[in-house]
Amino acid sequence: MELSPQTAAGKVLMHFCISLDGYVAGPGHDMAFMEGATTREGLHREYIETTGAVLAGRSGFDSAIGDSRPYGGAWQGPIFVLTHHPDDAEPIDDITVLSCPVDEAVRIALDAAGGKNVEVFSPSICAQLLDLGLIDEIDIHIAPVLLGDGVRLYEALGGRIRHLLLDGPVPSRTVDLRYRPAPAVAGDAR
Repeated sequence: MELSPQTAAGKVLMHFCISLDGYVAGPGHDMAFMEGATTREGLHREYIETTGAVLAGRSGFDSAIGDSRPYGGAWQGPIFVLTHHPDDAEPIDDITVLSCPVDEAVRIALDAAGGKNVEVFSPSICAQLLDLGLIDEIDIHIAPVLLGDGVRLYEALGGRIRHLLLDGPVPSRTVDLRYRPAPAVAGDAR
């Protein structure tokens, strides 16, 4: 099944590359698991062109992102970092630190996005937005790796949120993946 290209429609996107076992980052927000994973031709360009703002969480920003820009620096635009402790946030050019309710942070990001999409780069913020009904779409890219530990995509005890598959003939159908274990690559932990 081929997905239709991403569109800039003022959506709030929960957008992550995850491991097969559901982690968006390894321990300490390590993102090295994405190295060597390939995506379909033009995928990053779609997101670069349709994203108007990014909303990030503080721990991921401090640990993994810092002053780097999304998509290897190819995307330029407003980044908002939501935190409970703004006083000790290191000031970085073009990064706005917010300390407000999550729904207000989304409103601020949407206003700054100028009609384009807001990508949310924090699983904990996404969980809060899902609870509030403020996520318009979940875009997941699965890397062929098992991490076993790290930052989970979604951790909400006792909750179940159903979603409908976009671009599929049956919106409630499971997505079937099939992988074969590959030989270890230098630098892989076992």
